[in-house]
Amino acid sequence: MAPAVPAAVPGAMERPHFIGIGGAGMSGIAKILAQRGAKVAGSDARDSATAESLRALGATVHIGHAAEHLAQDATGVVVSSAIRADNPELVRAAELSVPVVHRSDALASLMAGLRSIAVAGTHGKTTTTSMLAVALTELGLDPSYAIGGDLAGPGTNARHGDGDIFVAEADESDRSFQKYDPEVAIVLNVELDHHANYASMDEIYESFETFVGKVVPGGTLVVSADQPGAVELTRRVRDLSTPNVVTYGESQTADLRVHKITPRGLTSEVTVLLEGKLLTFTVSVPGRHYALNAVAALAAGVALGIPAHNLASAIGAYKGVKRRLQLKGEAAGVQVIDSYAHHPTEMTADLEAMRGAAEGSRLLVVFQPHLFSRTQELGAEMGQALALADASVVLDIYPAREDPIPGISSDLIIDAAEAAGAEVTAVHDKTAVPDVVAGMARPGDLVLTMGAGDVTDLGPDILARLSN
Repeated sequence: MAPAVPAAVPGAMERPHFIGIGGAGMSGIAKILAQRGAKVAGSDARDSATAESLRALGATVHIGHAAEHLAQDATGVVVSSAIRADNPELVRAAELSVPVVHRSDALASLMAGLRSIAVAGTHGKTTTTSMLAVALTELGLDPSYAIGGDLAGPGTNARHGDGDIFVAEADESDRSFQKYDPEVAIVLNVELDHHANYASMDEIYESFETFVGKVVPGGTLVVSADQPGAVELTRRVRDLSTPNVVTYGESQTADLRVHKITPRGLTSEVTVLLEGKLLTFTVSVPGRHYALNAVAALAAGVALGIPAHNLASAIGAYKGVKRRLQLKGEAAGVQVIDSYAHHPTEMTADLEAMRGAAEGSRLLVVFQPHLFSRTQELGAEMGQALALADASVVLDIYPAREDPIPGISSDLIIDAAEAAGAEVTAVHDKTAVPDVVAGMARPGDLVLTMGAGDVTDLGPDILARLSN
């Protein structure tokens, strides 16, 4: 067991109010603060299982946004980049002169004084962070962690541990990952995404360079040796006096080289070459990209001084994260699986993983595009990715925090998919999807609900319809 760490609560966080407390990132910070003894309150647009889990920790959760939800004695208001300036609770905070703290600053304050690992990259952050959290817990190191999804085992996205390690998902989408000072930084990939905040790849590289520059003296950058953007980032930061750089991947140049990845149904067996010796371990989720995430987690743990053999065995205890190729159930011989993938690279990786696991079965996809800006920039590539499925249902764009962009719709994706030879059905009414899928599916098929929006809610409805 690592030395115990005092359950410190930063001053502004003694009685915090979270606007959008049910979000993946916000709820994690709120949970840790509640576990450290803070008097946590907040609001969210709708009630949820996350809100209930926060209430179980003693937090006050209001449904809807209203000025009166902000308590007079609040010591700070926590917001994410998605909160608009006219939010009534944010307006009230200004009237009461309550300090407003960005989510990333709140998380940075929780990580202070601990040995932290920050995981960044356009795809795979949640999985890699989760693998580390599970493995370190399995080894008795009792880490704290903040993740963008609920672990399948513990069923939570965050926890305050008594150990001296903190593992956090580091969000590059709004540059907030630049707030952290990690001992180990992981960069899984560097790609053009988050178009509302980055105008070019140069801006993205500059942002990642700043993140890498925040690694503490003597710390380590763990970075992919395979993904072109990550390779370019490595070239750009090689001259920095800090950090140490450890590359991983299938490339012959990798410091931690993947010797072989062997699919085993819904799992994989991974063999790596580390310091001249072969090490084999199991990854309990399918797909090459998840196997590479596990290798990144292994490299980060080794950088903290954890024996590679012990860590590799512990990674096998990871059973997945909700929404990352999560099996929702089976009905009428049809398995329904949920995927958070919403970028073309993620979509392709998950579809290829499911193709490998399908073993000759048909793969049907229900895809919901996420954000108008992302669809505008990457709609054609999304459509091309859907050509990997046997048939797809495409929903309207999930707007999240964005307003519509004239002329941008799911038609961009559908046209590109059909041009690539895909069989696509457009469905504008989400409630009609279970009937549509039931009409398409037959025993032995795999149905994949895919996207970062509320398409995840369709899994149980599809299963119920198939059962009938």
